[in-house]
Amino acid sequence: QIQLAESGGGLVQAGDSLSLACAVSGRAFSAYVMAWFRQAPGKEREFAAGIGSGSSTLYSDSVKGRFTISRDNAMNMVYLQMNSLKPEDTAVYYCAADRFSSGIHYSAGTYDTWGQGTRVAVSS
Repeated sequence: QIQLAESGGGLVQAGDSLSLACAVSGRAFSAYVMAWFRQAPGKEREFAAGIGSGSSTLYSDSVKGRFTISRDNAMNMVYLQMNSLKPEDTAVYYCAADRFSSGIHYSAGTYDTWGQGTRVAVSS
């Protein structure tokens, strides 16, 4: 069993930047596909960004060009750098791990372990 713990959320203004971090327990971290999902009030959880074991990346259209996902296998950490934030980026952001797939998937159901979430609020 592994555990994920997000940090770095907060309240910012439109156009600002914010960085999220996810600490992951587990010896095989480097083999996991990792992703950031987000859930806005009243909406379903949606994929934002993912990173494979070989550091390939995938982004949703809504964040592409503004968000950057990265990982540090030595530290068991995953990061999400969010630039040019918009009010529509307001959501609870969740770190997720897929320990069994080889590729990055958009579907939340593919991911077997989740963090507790960190709230990001962007004011206009």
